[in-house]
Amino acid sequence: MGFLRKFMMENAGAAAVRCLVDKVGDISSKKILVFAGLGNNGGDALVISRHLAGYGAVVTLVLLGSQDKIKTEESRWNWQLLEKMSSVRLITGDTTQYPFDADVIVDGILGTGIAGTIREPYTSAILFINKSKALKLAVDVPSGLDPDTGNTANICVKADITVTFHKMKVGMPKRKDMCGQIFVEKIGIPPEAEVGVL
Repeated sequence: MGFLRKFMMENAGAAAVRCLVDKVGDISSKKILVFAGLGNNGGDALVISRHLAGYGAVVTLVLLGSQDKIKTEESRWNWQLLEKMSSVRLITGDTTQYPFDADVIVDGILGTGIAGTIREPYTSAILFINKSKALKLAVDVPSGLDPDTGNTANICVKADITVTFHKMKVGMPKRKDMCGQIFVEKIGIPPEAEVGVL
């Protein structure tokens, strides 16, 4: 219908941050660690990082890979915005060392596109997230969870909050042990875009 993915990504990131603020209140000066993969789930996390900085949070973004491997134009565009911001600390590459604490961790690693065994550097990131005492927010779906079946991969983020977009994924309600509290947020997708509506 011509509704750009860039708008959906922007709306998704903004909605996730609003849910976080509604949940925890004032996030100014809170230390927030954001993990981003190289696909569109990571793109949502890039938007989230920018919005968190706007609320005055102390944001560190870990891109799990090299910026030249970012897969989509929308995500690359959001990365380029972050590169111009001194208010977000950027870490890139295949590091598996995360020597910093956080009040909140955002999981924007894999999203709905999970297939097969999760490997490094994602494995170490997910292990780090699960071991942390921080509040954990998953973007769209906890990384490692199949949103259609509720099955998990070899490793999966155990979130306190999951902000999913457009509609509840059918496999998620039965996996509140991994999703935590689930919020469903609209991101501007026209109802006419639904399969079978046109």
